[in-house]
Amino acid sequence: MTTYKIHPIVVGSKVIDKGIMTYQHGYGTEYHIPIYVWYLEGGDKKILVDTALMGVLPSKEREERIGGKIHTFEEGLAKWGLKPEDIDIVVHTHLHNDHCENDIKCKNAEFYVHKLEIETIHNPHPLDFRYELDFIEEVENAGRIVVIDQDEYEIVDGVRVIHTPSHTAGSLTVLVNTAKGLAAITGFCVINDNFEPPAAIRAIEMEVIAPGVHVNSYEAYNQVLRVKKLADIIIPLHEPGFSSVDTIG
Repeated sequence: MTTYKIHPIVVGSKVIDKGIMTYQHGYGTEYHIPIYVWYLEGGDKKILVDTALMGVLPSKEREERIGGKIHTFEEGLAKWGLKPEDIDIVVHTHLHNDHCENDIKCKNAEFYVHKLEIETIHNPHPLDFRYELDFIEEVENAGRIVVIDQDEYEIVDGVRVIHTPSHTAGSLTVLVNTAKGLAAITGFCVINDNFEPPAAIRAIEMEVIAPGVHVNSYEAYNQVLRVKKLADIIIPLHEPGFSSVDTIG
């Protein structure tokens, strides 16, 4: 089976209340999260997980807060010898704007998205303001979206997705075979604390922490626990610790 190296590329950052990541915990704590593109190197296809933000605001202060370099989309790809038009496949964890703004630049890519994400971006609930149809409209109209309506789907040899409804109804966790084991790029927006809670949280018999933004809190908790048990390498979608890492796996 094909194995891959996973390259985190920081394409922006946000300042948030930590509770947006950690449901029922950390509210009132300022927290800086990186916005990532993940390049999967291996096989005969150039694969990205998400395309992140277009309007990047790099600054020394932001980089110090997340612990790594912030790139534009083009700069981040160039680090690995790539241009946006070189990308063959983009797998979307979900379609919140900070995960799909650069789709339009990947002129030759197919985009893999869960059916429920497509339905939601066309008719979002008022509570979920993070969906913006403009960012995917051109690739959708061009027929370059592959809609997934299964609990598990193989993208290519060594890369598959599982439906992990939690942060959004159509969240897809990306499972990647690496030389060091099975890696999971989470389909939900979380950090390391969600998978390895502080002692005080574990003391009240919570094995994990649900994403702070979710559709159903019980289901969100269960999906975090499911992914924790499934993978050898956990890659929370907004963990700052990966911003200084070139390669995982």
